[in-house]
Amino acid sequence: MDAQPESYAARLEIDYPEEGLDRVSSFFRIIWVIPIAIIIGLVGGGSGGSSYVTDAGEVVQTGGGGIAGGLAVATALMIVFRQRYPRWWFDFVRELTRFTGRVTAYMALLTDQYPSTVEEQAVHIEIDYPDAEQDLNRWLPLVKWLLAIPHYIVLIILGVLAVFAVVISWFVILFTGRYPQGLFDFVVGVGRWGLRVQAYAFLLVTDRYPPFSMDG
Repeated sequence: MDAQPESYAARLEIDYPEEGLDRVSSFFRIIWVIPIAIIIGLVGGGSGGSSYVTDAGEVVQTGGGGIAGGLAVATALMIVFRQRYPRWWFDFVRELTRFTGRVTAYMALLTDQYPSTVEEQAVHIEIDYPDAEQDLNRWLPLVKWLLAIPHYIVLIILGVLAVFAVVISWFVILFTGRYPQGLFDFVVGVGRWGLRVQAYAFLLVTDRYPPFSMDG
């Protein structure tokens, strides 16, 4: 029997809406998402900085201000100089990533559940806590963002395709109340790929290079 491949340190699964989606909610999604999108923008955004694709194809600002950019830099400094990744720090980063994932899934019409700041809902994001001394090379945080450049290029292309997939799905949902399974799997797959790159290059929870794959 072949051995099962080792799972990556960051994993994403989103429950497919078997009972269908609300057409009215989907039609007005771009309006109803505004309040929670503002919160995400204040927490993770800021002016300037570069961007990368994360959960379900979302483009997230980094290094341009806000908590998300500061966390990435501070985490790198802790690993380089102290070889530490405090558990409370990791828990905050993980929960912020989960919250962002719920908002992104809602924006991408993958769920009708308005994003909760606490509950997991239909979006399941698991990130393994690293042993900084045993599992992480203290110098890699200085270059991980550079090593991940091939992924950025691919994710930019996939992100654009994911946007088109969401737009097509929006029209389908308005007429049928269903998210096409193939397009749903594609959008989730792009998010899964983006989460792995985020975990490697910015959350810094693993030194294992992300696979070029959308599979679970």
